[in-house]
Amino acid sequence: MRNLFIACVLFLGSIPLRAQDDLMAMLEKEDAKQTNYTLATFKASRLINGQTVETIAKQHLNFWISHRFGAINSGFIDNFLGLDEARIRLGLEYAITDRLLIGAGRSTIEKTYDSYVKYKLIRQSNKMPVTVTAYGSIASNTMKTGYTMESGTVMRFNNNLQRQTFMGQLLIARKFSDKLSVQLMPTLFHNNLAENIYMENTQAAMGFGGRYKLSNRLSVSAEYYYNLIEKEEYEEAAGQKYPYHNSLAIGFDIETGGHVFQLHVTNSRGMIEKHFIGQTIGTWQNGDLFYGFNMARTFSFEPKIKK
Repeated sequence: MRNLFIACVLFLGSIPLRAQDDLMAMLEKEDAKQTNYTLATFKASRLINGQTVETIAKQHLNFWISHRFGAINSGFIDNFLGLDEARIRLGLEYAITDRLLIGAGRSTIEKTYDSYVKYKLIRQSNKMPVTVTAYGSIASNTMKTGYTMESGTVMRFNNNLQRQTFMGQLLIARKFSDKLSVQLMPTLFHNNLAENIYMENTQAAMGFGGRYKLSNRLSVSAEYYYNLIEKEEYEEAAGQKYPYHNSLAIGFDIETGGHVFQLHVTNSRGMIEKHFIGQTIGTWQNGDLFYGFNMARTFSFEPKIKK
């Protein structure tokens, strides 16, 4: 009788444990059915020079200030390691939805106005391994015709259409952990007027970038754009070296509340794709490096909820 009593107690005691296991299994199945999206793959909508897969929250506005000093190897006495000169871009971007934003800006390089649209097509989740964002822009050069480019080419425009550059890009990123995010940036852009008869109007590039989080507010980032150009064919036809190089940038992101502050070093002074992908003169090997920073301030236009 005593043994029967003990057996009953053990059986009844195991029921809550089995019920708990069954409940946990049911919850795990329900979680598997739900889509859990990955958040904050990158700190900001820009990586360094280029874009990230990130958009901003609906009815929010980003004000971007981008600044590039002169070359570090330009001399200490003559140019204070580049700090005596600067190139600037001012930009605004506004989120129509949480996945769609529009933006515009103006750069001092070639007095260029740019506008763009960005839409997050796919979001990384427990069911999708990557985030994919489509990005397209138009840039307009407003320099007086007959100006001399950094490459030494004299640019002459016959009409305003020749001043336009169109760019399309897919941003493909994966957040591997809370610390590491990696991104690919296949790019295609078209200059309505090529720099010379030997240069293609339409050019392609592949970008690679990433971020590694050092702390809650600090991360290190890098990006590299490889131009898919037949440089040997150009040099053979033109009888001169191809004037431009691949763009490489390394920097730090510092988040301070409503601000994101990005410090970096790069061999390109350009702040839009037309310039830093297609017109990078400097190289890291020769010390043609530029200090720079981006600063973003976010403003909210969401209507306040009355209590």
